[in-house]
Amino acid sequence: MTRQPIVTTKAPAAIGPYSQAISAGDLVFVSGQIPLKPDGVLVSSDVAEQTEQCLANIREILHSAGLGMERVVKTTVYMMDLGQFARMNEVYARFFSAPFPARATVQVAALPKGVSVEIDAVAVRP
Repeated sequence: MTRQPIVTTKAPAAIGPYSQAISAGDLVFVSGQIPLKPDGVLVSSDVAEQTEQCLANIREILHSAGLGMERVVKTTVYMMDLGQFARMNEVYARFFSAPFPARATVQVAALPKGVSVEIDAVAVRP
């Protein structure tokens, strides 16, 4: 099986030795997205705004792979404070419709650049 990187300038560039996403067979694995705008500027510290930017980045990466958010089958949400879960979840729900992707949400000790949320995704090609 060949692996093909997915790259777009409509989402922030990787900040380390990884790809924005990798296509492998029928699957597209989107790396964890933190709330950076495409120019690398961090959005506000508000968890709702950060969640929106993370998901907007995922949407743009998937778009460059020829896919939409409806193709997402699994996400993982990493949060600094699960006390902010409801605010994250409210924004998250605007990006997906039923049947919703499978999801895990975990609280972590730290995230890159001191952000409050990071989200990764797995999508499947039709």
